[in-house]
Amino acid sequence: MACRHKLNLSDSISVVAGSMIGCGIFIVSADIARQVQSGLLLMLVWIIAGVVTMCGALSFAELSANISEEGGQYIYLKKIYNDTIAFLFGWTTFLVIQTGIIAAVCTAFSKFIGLLIPCISADNCLFYFGSLPISTQKIFTVLVVIFLTFINSRGLKHGVVTQNLFTVTKVVSMIGIVGLGLLFGANLNTLHMNLSMPVHYGTDTINLLATATVGALFASITWNNITFVSGDIDKPEKTIPKALFVGTTIVLALYFLINSIYVSALPLELIQNAPEDIVAAQLMSSVFGHVGKTIAAVIIMISAFGSANGIILAGARVYYNMAKDRAFFRGLAAIDRHKRVPYNSLWVQCLWVCILVFWGNYTQLLDYVIYTTLIFYWITTFGIFINRRRQGLKNMKFKVWTVVPVFYLLITGYIIVCLTCFKPAYTLPGLLITLVGLPVYYVWRNKNQGAN
Repeated sequence: MACRHKLNLSDSISVVAGSMIGCGIFIVSADIARQVQSGLLLMLVWIIAGVVTMCGALSFAELSANISEEGGQYIYLKKIYNDTIAFLFGWTTFLVIQTGIIAAVCTAFSKFIGLLIPCISADNCLFYFGSLPISTQKIFTVLVVIFLTFINSRGLKHGVVTQNLFTVTKVVSMIGIVGLGLLFGANLNTLHMNLSMPVHYGTDTINLLATATVGALFASITWNNITFVSGDIDKPEKTIPKALFVGTTIVLALYFLINSIYVSALPLELIQNAPEDIVAAQLMSSVFGHVGKTIAAVIIMISAFGSANGIILAGARVYYNMAKDRAFFRGLAAIDRHKRVPYNSLWVQCLWVCILVFWGNYTQLLDYVIYTTLIFYWITTFGIFINRRRQGLKNMKFKVWTVVPVFYLLITGYIIVCLTCFKPAYTLPGLLITLVGLPVYYVWRNKNQGAN
């Protein structure tokens, strides 16, 4: 049997940062700016999202240090609560969260390829499958998903090498955007104009900030992916907490700097009305013209490709652990003896992502991602206090300040309430998808009990 490759600290940081940096940072600021109508509130949204994300990452760092079994968040929910909640998390992750994000990120990659190769376009329809138009963009997206799955199916080392390469490239690229924007685009008058816009403070503004923060949270929502591959990490109880802290800090710092450049170089109206919401392209084209737009497209493509690779690498480990627990298709528990990867889980994940891409409604599924993800993040973070009581504080290997999970629970709880009240179209379908997993779980459990 081949020697099993293990992720070290730098590899793990790369998985955290690489999975987080996708397309969101280059796009969502336009929608946030339209919602808040203020440069100051735009920056405040990113600050709130950054603090909340860091609190969530540190909370998971405590859980990863004290529950080191393979499976990450799925195992945390199983150990702290029960098999049912763990299954609902895995079910939603497979059906919506992980696969929906992969479908969207890979489609974004194809979309920006289309800027350079015009024949790859959503408008270039090749044929119809029933009533569904099959475009060159969808075909190319599916090929990207298959290619990335193939890379990861070759072995963990291949997936990690790809991840490291693209993570370094996009971090350097983002630093380049910040540097170029600072040198050639930043303007104190523009910054003052954006930050000095009138703001009416009150309950309505607080609620507005809560709902607007969803976009910024989505841009960094995949920091938990490192916990899924805990079984492939060297000394996970020590490595994962460090990787979560360092990787998340790098990404949040870059996100804050990028948005600072947006607000310093572009009037709010240009941020709000950036073509196709691509604020980074608006920034680069305002500095370098058409060449700048092309550079931005290439950078976003690199970010999307690297992010999709990290999410594909991590996601299959959830279904693999579910299958080991006999809570999912048993065949997904298979491991390639030579490459040491959950081969079947990777390709089943690939199949479902391709279905979402061809189906064409993955963008609607993605709208539900943030809501259902926040619910499971909230439940998992609350589990810290249950786990502390069971383990005893003296027996814990690592413990964050109590204010960290408390702050996370308060802010994300408020955001969940606001989304439920003000954006039911986003929340009710996502919640329904999760709850449909209940009868599926009980059917599956009874089937397995009958087989035994």
